Amino acid sequence: MDEKSETIIDIYIKSLIEDIKYQLDYFNVKEICTVYIGGGTPSVLGAKKLHVLLDALNAIPCFSPIEFTVEANPESVTEDFLSVCKEGGINRLSLGVQTFSESSRLAVNRRGNAALLEKQLALVSGVFQGAFSADLITGLPCQNEESVKEDIKRLLAFNPAHISLYSLTVEEGTTLDNKIKTGKVILPNEDTSDFIWLACRDALVKEGFCHYEISNFARDGKRCLHNIRYWNMGGWLGAGPSSSGTVINEENGTAKRFTFAPDLQSYVNSPCLKKAVCEELDKNALIRETLLMGYRYREGPDMEKFMRRFGRAIEDCIPETLERWKKKDKMLFLNQFLLEAFSELGANQPA
Repeated sequence: MDEKSETIIDIYIKSLIEDIKYQLDYFNVKEICTVYIGGGTPSVLGAKKLHVLLDALNAIPCFSPIEFTVEANPESVTEDFLSVCKEGGINRLSLGVQTFSESSRLAVNRRGNAALLEKQLALVSGVFQGAFSADLITGLPCQNEESVKEDIKRLLAFNPAHISLYSLTVEEGTTLDNKIKTGKVILPNEDTSDFIWLACRDALVKEGFCHYEISNFARDGKRCLHNIRYWNMGGWLGAGPSSSGTVINEENGTAKRFTFAPDLQSYVNSPCLKKAVCEELDKNALIRETLLMGYRYREGPDMEKFMRRFGRAIEDCIPETLERWKKKDKMLFLNQFLLEAFSELGANQPA
């Protein structure tokens, strides 16, 4: 890393801490329960820079999270990085494994090979004393049921506590998107991709993982507490470019959402909440988000919190939809359930 890059990273870390302290003071936060450093690849900071960030966070008076997660590329994890994580209070790693298949990794330009990936996972499993979560992706090029079951088998050898199983999403204008459009890469069709995902789900459940959210599976007691906060529509703060925070007004059932632009230079020049775009969520909008997020979760929305927040029970908002779906899997067929729920919600909203 050259001197200029180091200077940019130093400035960014200072700006990030400044932003976090400002928000904690502005919103009068007394307790930080969970922290997630991600939305990218924090491991590119390296051990020294991560140490600076963690030291600054741990110096904040109200900073004592029970779950403290950092995302990392498996390929960039080192013993020094893991040591810094331990000293800084990190007790959970989230690793972007994706797949062990060489042909699939090559098709999507994934760094490293399967041998390196296994070496790095062995390092994490042997050195890191906290829990680790791994992401797997289905619907990749050259993928079939047998190859993804092999992915699961190889991953489980390293004893992950949590696995996120995502379907491939191709973003417009990316290298992969261009390869697909020019025929250089061919993806499995939608039915095949769905079949592969379901086969993976069944394999994970058979291995003792609880399918507790649409894309997430966990060993007993190892669910991601930070993400559960999102699914239960609790408030959260976000700091850094592209970050987003949502602050709930429990008294009137509304919320404000603050979103920073995806512009590093603008952020380091002025890491101020006033520069974030503020979106007002009225009661109806927040009800919709609560249903959207809550039904991603196996247990569904928090009924008592919904009643306290909105003065209405969920059963009063969408009684017909709930009756039709009482014996169906809302989580697995969430899009259809929400279409029906939102249609009924619109008809039942008070004038």
